[in-house]
Amino acid sequence: MDLILQGLHSERAIIERIAALADAQGVLEIGVHAYRCKGVADSAPVHGLIDAACQHAQLDATFIEADKKLSDFKLLVTDMDSTLITIECIDEIADMQGLKPQVAAITEAAMRGEIEFRESLTRRVALLKGLDASALQRVFDERLQLSPGAVALLAGVKAAGMKTVLISGGFTFFTDRLREQLGLDMSFANVLEIMDGKLTGKVSGPIVDAEEKRRTVERESAALGVPPSAAIVMGDGANDLQMMSVAGLSVAFRAKPVVRAQADVALNFVGLDGVLNLFK
Repeated sequence: MDLILQGLHSERAIIERIAALADAQGVLEIGVHAYRCKGVADSAPVHGLIDAACQHAQLDATFIEADKKLSDFKLLVTDMDSTLITIECIDEIADMQGLKPQVAAITEAAMRGEIEFRESLTRRVALLKGLDASALQRVFDERLQLSPGAVALLAGVKAAGMKTVLISGGFTFFTDRLREQLGLDMSFANVLEIMDGKLTGKVSGPIVDAEEKRRTVERESAALGVPPSAAIVMGDGANDLQMMSVAGLSVAFRAKPVVRAQADVALNFVGLDGVLNLFK
């Protein structure tokens, strides 16, 4: 196993000390504030030491097979809200109604896994009833921002010939526009029902929940003629866990504790392009 250490800043001396905790056979600088520690010890006690040291140093640490290559994967599947983008769109839509605290509290509970996603979505969308649909464009234009490193990550995986899929428990209004803007191959999300220019407080058609996210990874992998283990899947909330569980590599990006605990990779400090540093 190798250990990848990366952060927004780093000191070589600190990197060397952390590498020594894992009995690394050597340390190679692989990018700006990114290092590959070769041939490390791989055990639960070592993981605990590394996690504690890296949290203190504000570094992301990933144990990964030494020969893992980006070309081993054929598909990148990413969640949207708080993963590919920095906001939760439904919370910002609710802000237009003066209801952001109420909606955000339900969102947060759902992402922690305390409320079943379908229930949370139904409750949150109902609070938007009567809002002028123009609020959606305002959120897209005024508040939506890509997460750090998103453009670089997408460029890297596209250069490697990977297909890109955006799957969201949010809304097609945003996923469709991001797909076009970023040149993604496909996108899937919920459809907000609009009548007479206003939100009805309902969604149209099937709800994209945790199970549907998992099925999407399996379906799109099969369409490429590869198993789900050929997919890299990224998310931040409890409703992403099912699709992450079938992936060959799961990435928790600035995620809830329940997600970080189950993911192969947890990025808390660097941007999404930190994924690229994991591979030779």
